[in-house]
Amino acid sequence: MHRLPPFKIPAACGTAAILDRKGRRFNGEDVTRAMASMRERGNGLGAGFVAYGIYPEHADLYCLQIMATDREGLARVTEHLPRVCEVVHDEAIPTRHTATICDEPVLWRYFVRVRESDNPSQNGQSEEDYMVELVMFINQRIEGAYVASSGKNMGVFKGVGYPEPIAEFYRLEDYQGHLWISHTRFPTNTGGWWGGAHPFGLLEWSIVHNGELSSYGVNKRYVEAFGYACTLFTDSEVINYMFDLLCRKHALSVELAALAMAPPEWEDVDRETDPEKKTFLTVMRNTYAGALLNGPFAVIAGREAGMVGFCDRLKLRPLTAAEKGDRAYLASEEAAIWAVEGQPDHSWPIDAGKPVVFNLEERTVASVADIA
Repeated sequence: MHRLPPFKIPAACGTAAILDRKGRRFNGEDVTRAMASMRERGNGLGAGFVAYGIYPEHADLYCLQIMATDREGLARVTEHLPRVCEVVHDEAIPTRHTATICDEPVLWRYFVRVRESDNPSQNGQSEEDYMVELVMFINQRIEGAYVASSGKNMGVFKGVGYPEPIAEFYRLEDYQGHLWISHTRFPTNTGGWWGGAHPFGLLEWSIVHNGELSSYGVNKRYVEAFGYACTLFTDSEVINYMFDLLCRKHALSVELAALAMAPPEWEDVDRETDPEKKTFLTVMRNTYAGALLNGPFAVIAGREAGMVGFCDRLKLRPLTAAEKGDRAYLASEEAAIWAVEGQPDHSWPIDAGKPVVFNLEERTVASVADIA
């Protein structure tokens, strides 16, 4: 006789994010509590957190957080970095023994700056381009090492396990940040492994993703044409690079980047009666055809200034927004928001094609009408 499982997994993966719009910092306990309420969405094969504002004493330095398979891999990173940047400070990432966490990599962080002698501008690069090349080099060329995060005043803490043990392992109660984002489950189409767990980070951007990209091959080729290398064996990685490409390199707003990735269907564009808006949407779809994400997905993306949540064009994955006082929330389930500090002032499900952007001191609910 067929038996139903003892619990349901409503659209898989659990995600949650908390932003204090006044910039006040708080530790990782609240977001961990939110994730604990969605335990049935996880499976113990991957979980992680990203926090912003946690390194104020090194706020002007890039923080390269490295995962190495062994000491030899870490030694290769330690040998390479002084050749290409100034290492101001480095240290082991503090952890504690946690019963259910095992096979952890060697975890280290380097606070670095680009030296004037490295002078990326001579090659027509920005400092950020130079750092992206460094991250890609480590992930592709340095055996046994990969970069978990590379932004300023932020860090990614992830691994194989459920969220609560991962938070305990990384001692997240000791960090203070104004934005926390988290994820539970595992890399899409890949067995659970430390580097493939969410969140994914590149420079200031980080993402968590619930869903699966049927357009991954197209999206991967698109970002690789601009110099990115997808090496972490999951479709979610490409969304992280897409934000860096569209918002930093192409100077699109967060709202326009979301429109490029989740635009209206062509039939909706054809029905548009405003000629200027119709032309605008047609140009966006044609220009950014390779950036279009297909398949079911709900994405939370973070940066120093705030966060954005958006869903696929058919809303096949859930995502809820809420506000309470000076705090803004995004989560797979409203129950996760209630778990933090009770009933929010107001909450609403994020609609397909309408990204919700929470920034420090402001909120934007974007629509095609607003953007165009």
